[in-house]
Amino acid sequence: MELFDTKINLDLPNADIIYHPSFLSLERANHFFRTLGETIPWQQDQITVFGKTHPQPRLTALYADNDKTYSYSGITMNPHSFTPELQQIKKEVEQLTQNTFTTCLLNFYRDGRDSNGWHSDDEKELGTNPIIASVSLGAERFFQLRNKADKGIKSKILLQHGSLLIMKGATQHFWQHQIPKTSKKIGGRINLTFRVIK
Repeated sequence: MELFDTKINLDLPNADIIYHPSFLSLERANHFFRTLGETIPWQQDQITVFGKTHPQPRLTALYADNDKTYSYSGITMNPHSFTPELQQIKKEVEQLTQNTFTTCLLNFYRDGRDSNGWHSDDEKELGTNPIIASVSLGAERFFQLRNKADKGIKSKILLQHGSLLIMKGATQHFWQHQIPKTSKKIGGRINLTFRVIK
């Protein structure tokens, strides 16, 4: 974590969300974006939504320090072993959050047409009140939140290159989040979501 890093607490009911816009320096964020983009064995799975199957609108990969699979939306992923770059980022995320993570789900949004629809990270493997630490690399994208009980209550934050967003506590019980499509001409974004698989 950089010495000049600041911390922003999102003021939302029944949520515990913290944003660090400058978690990684520009130089290190550039290095990790380039290296991970070139070396991760990205895959594109088929996803079934409302009875229709289509290619997932982004590329993914799963890494872990164990052999536990991760399942969501009908997809089951088998983990690779952490690379040195992922180990380094994981170590720094753990130092900041005071948590030990077992697993990292990576998402590669190739351009503005790639997205991730409304969902909560509430799979049973993650436990009751999971902590999700999300590192963003590459093009800035809006991260949108909406309240499950009143979908009119919304919030959004622009996730910067080298930033870290932490969701913990009861957040997943009360809130959904998404990365929407954008018509803007933008480059790729890599998102590292560290989590604990129970």
